[in-house]
Amino acid sequence: MASTVQIPLVGGTADGETVTVELDSHGRPPLTHHHLGPEGLAHAQIYELQTDDQQEGTWVYTWRGPAA
Repeated sequence: MASTVQIPLVGGTADGETVTVELDSHGRPPLTHHHLGPEGLAHAQIYELQTDDQQEGTWVYTWRGPAA
């Protein structure tokens, strides 16, 4: 079973929410998260993985804009 981690979303419509993602074989989460909107992937919000400046060794997904 793969390891998972909870990562907060920063900015955009999902600001303040967290997502649970699987870590790869090197212990890293996916580079992006597509937060689905009410109409699915076509209106998803794209979040990019960043290191958290406030807490060393942790990650956040920072909003980059809509998918469409």
